[in-house]
Amino acid sequence: MAGLKNVLQIRATQSQSQILTPQMQQAIKLLQLSSIELQQQIRQTVESNPMLEIDDSSLSSMEESLDAMSDNDNSDNDDYDPFDNDNLDTDFSNYEGQSSDLNNLEHVATADHEIESTQLAEDSKTQDQLSDSLSNLTSGIRQSKGLSIDDDSVYEGETTETLHDHLTWQLELSPLEGADKFIAQIIIDAIDESGYLTDTTENILTSVQESFPETTHEDVLAILKLIQHYDPLGVGSRNIQECLRLQLENLPEDTKYKKEALTVVNDHLNLLSNRDFRSLCQKLSVKEDTLKEIIALITSLNPRPGNYTVSKRNDFIVPDVVVVKDANGEYTAELNPTSNIIVRINDSYRQLANQARTKEEKSFFKNNLQEANWFIQSLEKRNETLLKVARCIVKHQKAFMEEGASAMIPMVLNDVATEIQMHESSISRITTEKYIYTPKGTFELKYFFSSSVSTDDGGAASSTAIKSLIKEYISNENRRKPLSDSKIAQMLNDKGLNVARRTVAKYREALGIASSSQRKQLV
Repeated sequence: MAGLKNVLQIRATQSQSQILTPQMQQAIKLLQLSSIELQQQIRQTVESNPMLEIDDSSLSSMEESLDAMSDNDNSDNDDYDPFDNDNLDTDFSNYEGQSSDLNNLEHVATADHEIESTQLAEDSKTQDQLSDSLSNLTSGIRQSKGLSIDDDSVYEGETTETLHDHLTWQLELSPLEGADKFIAQIIIDAIDESGYLTDTTENILTSVQESFPETTHEDVLAILKLIQHYDPLGVGSRNIQECLRLQLENLPEDTKYKKEALTVVNDHLNLLSNRDFRSLCQKLSVKEDTLKEIIALITSLNPRPGNYTVSKRNDFIVPDVVVVKDANGEYTAELNPTSNIIVRINDSYRQLANQARTKEEKSFFKNNLQEANWFIQSLEKRNETLLKVARCIVKHQKAFMEEGASAMIPMVLNDVATEIQMHESSISRITTEKYIYTPKGTFELKYFFSSSVSTDDGGAASSTAIKSLIKEYISNENRRKPLSDSKIAQMLNDKGLNVARRTVAKYREALGIASSSQRKQLV
């Protein structure tokens, strides 16, 4: 019995040692919050605790800095500025907001939109093959423009208006009523975020007839056609072919190569997705230069109409940390005041606490003051940890600050954890959804952790650097004769980087870059 009693005591001790105090739980929670989530948490905590208040001067500084960032973001100044966080390696200025690229076909047909009788393929297998081909064609053309497929420094803002909201708004402005309006509402509800109809018109008719029995299939088709001409044009299409055809048909009649483009979309979309340019030239009885113009017209269309209707908040982020360079040319990191709300104890309530008389009053002020102090200490600990980790990363990635991703050195979580004497889990939390502004753009802190590849001199190169070189080689390749994985591996080995062909293929696929045969372009 004595032995059993000792075992139970040991287990009880072990169990107690694993319990986190409320302060520790709060500190861990704040550590893993993004800057936006943290600001929300701060406001909620301040609202619930009268002993806390936000330093108004920190809010004013934040607003001024945000205005400065916005101004810098819209300027043409390429100089390194710690509050111009969109100074990226890759120039997206010629691409953003345009639909003149087959990039817009990306992932369009991966979901099965072949619901109605107007199908691109005879069966779902053929449709899946078409989808994959279109997606690969997208990647190839995007690479031909020198665009990065996987750039971690880009951040998209959250939408403030959904596609459903946008379509409903247009419906409310229309003269439709009764059964017609009811049909339109059901159709809009059946449109997915990409802008495609996800249900059959027969099923929609069945739903409508429960309330309006006299509705016909022709009524549903008529309202569907009306919605397909809403903004964005082609929304509610049942497949990619219908979507592209609607947009082509609504172009001015004098649009050059409109007729030929319609022929491709209606009859030869498979040939286009398969890059069978020779057959396309034969089918259309045109030369290669003319085919380029026809394809350019098709790629100017929008195969995902749902993506371009929503208004968005600013698509820049406020970095948590900013890299600065001192007079000696050394880089370090500082907390960005624009993302740092200062919280303090409210003096008025502190004075009231000293005047508390009853037991309830004293307990109220004591508990709130204690929680307020815990919260402030947790915030300070979070900022301290963030700064330590950022400075450690910057110290070891000086070459990246000077030369970019191709100069990234290998680094894993344990490297930083060991150096600043913290647990890996803490490093993982503080580097997730935390952003740092560098001379080469704004990146999530996690971006700087990567595996290593051996070099001829016995050293190691970062997998991020290898990926950067692969993107560089592909962006500069001959579009008619794209580089094979074997050729890229040879080029990397010539630089002293021991990379096998299968490793190149793995990195290329991770970057979302198509194979050499799929990247082949007409130029």
